[in-house]
Amino acid sequence: MPGLMYTGMCHLTRRLFHTWVYNQSLIPRNRKVALTFPKTFLFLKPAKSMQSTMLSTPKSLAGEKNIVLLGAPGAGKTTVAVFVGQITGLHVIHINDILEKTWHMSVAQKLQEVGEELFLQEEGEILQKLSTVRSVISLTGSNPMHPSSMYHVKKNGIVVYLDVPLEDILERLGGMNVNHIVGLRPGVSMQEIFRYRQQFYHQWYDVRVLCQAGDTAEAVAVKVLDGIKRYQDSKSGIFLSTRSIDNNVEFMQNPSFFTDVVIEGMALDGGLFVPADPFPELTAGEWQRLVEASYTERAQVLLEKCIHPNDVPAVILREMVMKAYGQNFSCNEIAPVRHLSGSQFLLELFYGPTASFMDFALQMLPQLFAYCMPRTCNYLILVATSGDTGSAVLDGFLRLSDTDKQRIAILTFFPEERINQLQKAQMISYKAENVRSVGVKSNLEFCQTIVKQIFTNPVYTGFLTVEYGTALCTANSTNWACLLPQVVYHASSYLDLINQGVITFGDPIDICIPTGNFDNILAAVYAKCMGIPIRKFICASNQSSTLTDFIRTGKYDLRHGNVTAFPPTLDVLKASNIERYLHLVSQGSGLLMTKLFSQLEEQYYFQVPNPLLERIQHDFVSDWCSEGECLDAIYSVYRSTGYILDPDTAMAKVVVDRQHDGTCPVVVVSTAHPCKSAAAVLQALKVKEKSQQPIDQLQMLNSLNSMPLIHSAVLERIRKAHTQDNQVCPADPSDIMDNIERFIYQKFMCVA
Repeated sequence: MPGLMYTGMCHLTRRLFHTWVYNQSLIPRNRKVALTFPKTFLFLKPAKSMQSTMLSTPKSLAGEKNIVLLGAPGAGKTTVAVFVGQITGLHVIHINDILEKTWHMSVAQKLQEVGEELFLQEEGEILQKLSTVRSVISLTGSNPMHPSSMYHVKKNGIVVYLDVPLEDILERLGGMNVNHIVGLRPGVSMQEIFRYRQQFYHQWYDVRVLCQAGDTAEAVAVKVLDGIKRYQDSKSGIFLSTRSIDNNVEFMQNPSFFTDVVIEGMALDGGLFVPADPFPELTAGEWQRLVEASYTERAQVLLEKCIHPNDVPAVILREMVMKAYGQNFSCNEIAPVRHLSGSQFLLELFYGPTASFMDFALQMLPQLFAYCMPRTCNYLILVATSGDTGSAVLDGFLRLSDTDKQRIAILTFFPEERINQLQKAQMISYKAENVRSVGVKSNLEFCQTIVKQIFTNPVYTGFLTVEYGTALCTANSTNWACLLPQVVYHASSYLDLINQGVITFGDPIDICIPTGNFDNILAAVYAKCMGIPIRKFICASNQSSTLTDFIRTGKYDLRHGNVTAFPPTLDVLKASNIERYLHLVSQGSGLLMTKLFSQLEEQYYFQVPNPLLERIQHDFVSDWCSEGECLDAIYSVYRSTGYILDPDTAMAKVVVDRQHDGTCPVVVVSTAHPCKSAAAVLQALKVKEKSQQPIDQLQMLNSLNSMPLIHSAVLERIRKAHTQDNQVCPADPSDIMDNIERFIYQKFMCVA
């Protein structure tokens, strides 16, 4: 039956399958490469002798594969290869030595004699003839520019990229004769050569070693072996449910990996997936390497640290990052940090195509999903949303290839009468064969509860798989792959403050986040786990104040729910990611999570133990503000600075003014463009005559010329909404399930 073949695979087999598929795709395309470059060598200053503990590293670390070192001229490949060989006992091969023995002349002489293009061709042909296993191979700096030879090397090797700071490379090359570097000629600097070659280095590596300024060759060699150990360990990168009990036999026998959690979304026991191992922590030197990096490069490095290469290889991950953030954002900085006043800074997260912070997750997640999904089943992405997630998930999945869209459909449910009208108009404007939005005559809590019940109903989900060959998945923040990209912009904001000269690395900052579902602020907690020195997390909530009460008292109480509060984007009764946070601070107590959240489902409240509350309050401060205070803040900031805040950010601003002591910078996370709440913003700015039509409100707001430009995609969507009908269904679980089945039937052919 459709879908059963893949579902029947064990998780490890599925991961190996994906790795095999990736390896098959490495055959280079028949294209001509622009030839303007290389050779490499040399030297990192050796430090003291190797520690005896490293000499015991098993020779079989890389199995039958070679360890292949790749990097720029001056990256230290030759020296590092020697140390790796000493540690492992493997034979060391320097490609430069082979070239010179074959040519009976120096590399520099050969380059001068035949010219750059023929040099690269002959160099590549020699590399293609190399036949060896269980060796350490030091490539030349120009080898990666010859695709067919690199494919040959990669088949039998683990390629390790020595990512060395440009300053270190230039310093090393300064005292060397560099007449053997392809592309180096009058008028061309080493910086230009380095930047040009990076595209080739990024194309081939399996493991990146992010070298710090001043690293010794020995230290880099150890990093190389650590990276290979992680790459070779097919059982690392395991995920578990927040409700998993220690020594769970079923989990140990059938673990979940990243590819699984992307597709499955939620655990079958009702919990949420989290990594079994702690978050990877970067050193101060590694963070310093990223200070001047672009947002896409920061994202690449951090996501590589968090996603096992057997699940998503680095080269594929880079393609995804560039597609997600390369062209889709209307600001070159992607997530810029702006000084507001005093010690307060704004992290602007609204330059994506739907003008909200969810674009950071949902431009990335669809690509991860399309890569990880099995080829034997169709998928319906099911989402319950109060606004921003809905339009962001629709936009992200509609950017997939036509082939992927044939097998993936998106259905969103939103509270019909408890949603920002402009966000509603934006959401229903997405109309395609595989996309639908349905309003529900209830609140967000009802929509989320029904969707979660559907996911944990094996009878219903099994019926959809058997009858229609269709499996369900979610794309909101309960899906780990939706949460993970949000970690990047919190880390990036800290690096930007360093770049702006506000702080130096190690200085603490506070961060204030308007919080509904607790995902955005949890991502900041994970950024701290990776080494960003965040002192306090300031949780700003609206008048419903469920989260504020929880942080202050330890009691999470939903018994007085259904209170409509402003702004509606934060009107979330049950914050799903609270469970992930409590699992983290309780040191992974699945037993406690099962107890607390079972009680929440049955009695609509729970109380955390006092020791756990003390840990929460050590890191968290929380407060809420009223609608009037929120609107007043929009007006006062506009009058004093000319900057227009959206209601969520204004609410956070009110809370920061009350709760922050001003002793360190505080980053206020601006989660949406003010245009997303145009009616409320115009009201706050005391604009008396305003249209009820969202597009007119947008244009009126835009005419003030006081806020960041609106992404053109947002205006286009709102204009389309005038011609779209809005489907509505009653607050009845059976009606929800009927809508799901009808949509699947229309999109995917029924299995006979």
